[in-house]
Amino acid sequence: MSSPGTVLLTGAAGRVGTMLRERLPGYGYRLRLLDRVPLPAPAPGTGSATGSGSGPEAVVADLDDTAALREAVRGMDAVVHLAALPGEESFDAILRTNMVGTFHLYEAARAEGILRIVYASSVHATGFAAVPGPGEPRVGVGGPHRPDTYYGLSKCFGEDLAQLYWDRAGIETVSLRIGSCATEPPPYERSLSTWLSPDDCARLVHAALTAPEVGHTVVYGVSANTRGWLDLAPARALGYEPQDDAERYADRILADPAARATEHDRAWLGGPFTSRPDPWPPAAG
Repeated sequence: MSSPGTVLLTGAAGRVGTMLRERLPGYGYRLRLLDRVPLPAPAPGTGSATGSGSGPEAVVADLDDTAALREAVRGMDAVVHLAALPGEESFDAILRTNMVGTFHLYEAARAEGILRIVYASSVHATGFAAVPGPGEPRVGVGGPHRPDTYYGLSKCFGEDLAQLYWDRAGIETVSLRIGSCATEPPPYERSLSTWLSPDDCARLVHAALTAPEVGHTVVYGVSANTRGWLDLAPARALGYEPQDDAERYADRILADPAARATEHDRAWLGGPFTSRPDPWPPAAG
């Protein structure tokens, strides 16, 4: 997709989905919105996929409704796939929504001839990668998967699924390993390294939708943070030019004892996800 066109945005009611449905029309995209819950009524003239000018079309459907999903994909130029459980849950819940649901999305795209997907992966696909120390190079995308949770595992699956559908079906995907995508100011000391601002999120997705010949490309998705841990070179190669830096909030964040980094934040990319016991069962015996 070399220029803005029609895009299905799944998970449009979520935190990142809300950021993008407010910002992508400004890049010229006409959106169709999908979520399993109803969305607020859109403002007139905010990027209808049908070209009616009455706001984006909204589809209420679950990812396991394959007929509705295929109908939602039909006629689109590309898909931005955000729909997922956004944090750790039971394995069965993660399996159904994040893994099987993503498979259903790719099958619908294959059936309807969609050739570009932007997939919301996560830094938690590499959550047990070590935080680089002072003077050490930033973490690149070439290392192995090291998920920190069932949630992170599901993002590894999504990346591998994207690779399979590129190799077997010719569907191009940019997998965005999103860091801490939050409103301003970012909430924690860890965010000074992992923050992706709402505006930079839209810049990154726009680059991922319009870059030529991506095959299956994996990039880290963060802003241009002075304290950043993650290598942005692959994202910049797509045309991403981040404009924000969490450093401007550093004094405020560091003055709040509740926001200070924990031992796990300082050791692993996944931060608190590497220490959460729930819903992990207690060890036997």
